[in-house]
Amino acid sequence: MSSKIKIGISIGDVNGIGLEVILKALANQSILDYCTPIVYGHTKVASYHRKALGLGDFSFNVINQAAEANPKKANMINCWEEDVKIELGVANETGGKYALLSLEKATEDLVNGNIDALVTAPINKHNIQSDTFKFPGHTEYLQERSGASDVLMFLVSEDIRVGVVTGHIPISEVAQSITKEKIVKKLVMINESLKKDFWIEKPKIAVLGLNPHAGDNGLLGTEEQTVIMPAIQEAFDSGVICFGPYPADGFFGKGSYKQFDAVLAMYHDQGLIPFKTIAFGNGVNYTAGMKFVRTSPDHGTGYDIAGKNIADPSSFIEAIFAATHIVNHRREQESLLSNQLRSGGKIIETAADVKDDAN
Repeated sequence: MSSKIKIGISIGDVNGIGLEVILKALANQSILDYCTPIVYGHTKVASYHRKALGLGDFSFNVINQAAEANPKKANMINCWEEDVKIELGVANETGGKYALLSLEKATEDLVNGNIDALVTAPINKHNIQSDTFKFPGHTEYLQERSGASDVLMFLVSEDIRVGVVTGHIPISEVAQSITKEKIVKKLVMINESLKKDFWIEKPKIAVLGLNPHAGDNGLLGTEEQTVIMPAIQEAFDSGVICFGPYPADGFFGKGSYKQFDAVLAMYHDQGLIPFKTIAFGNGVNYTAGMKFVRTSPDHGTGYDIAGKNIADPSSFIEAIFAATHIVNHRREQESLLSNQLRSGGKIIETAADVKDDAN
């Protein structure tokens, strides 16, 4: 048995670019120096994509369960037996069906501790819907499977980290969904993730406003004054070093995000548009707040380029490395806390300590 981190990989929509970026990523042998990849799909489907890419020298080590994974090879668990008709670039029921079979098996192993982290290739949120999947996306599905009361959609890269208060909901529902309690909870989750998962000792977090010009002192909306500012104050009083609310356009336009360890946006596009503008191709979607680690690339199914051998695997590679680093950070922190407990040392920095140091 190898102690190397086992990274499970779900293949996403078989008609999209998921398997293309997976194969291109795993063809890079250096990944095997850091983790043991286990892909949940089927060798015949992978072979179809491999031939289309001209990766004649690449092959998977086929296994029946994660415990059998060879740490020196890319491994594959077959999740179904029947042949699958691949129609590259087509959004259909087939793509959703096998994306779900892959995801379900990978998540089962994740929840049961057979793998250490999960990297998910893109799904089509429409065609994956079924009796067992009635969620807006991966994030909500994995939240339920993990038993977490809440999770944070956290987009991360070398240059910027962005979390969102509201995720996959219509824009018409955003304002009514934003509450002081929800903002405080997300700020606490970002703060904890930055410390535990990214080893930033005293994170500094920026909070964006909801309305244009952050409400312009109530002229363009009152949510900043009645909801967001009280939430920032409450979070700060509890030890989270956070500031705002900042007008989103000027904040990103002036590069103010560079002065902070993370940014909390109020809704999906407010955070993801600037994130993808700044970090597209190298960004990673991380689901914080769960007991296990899940990452994904920052792009979608890419039907328009599927089968053309032009999909860039950079974000998928970053997602694999991010998952590996986060697992390592958590393991090291567990070890440090365990040693402190045995030696009778101080186990964890309290919120009051953080606030005192910030003043």
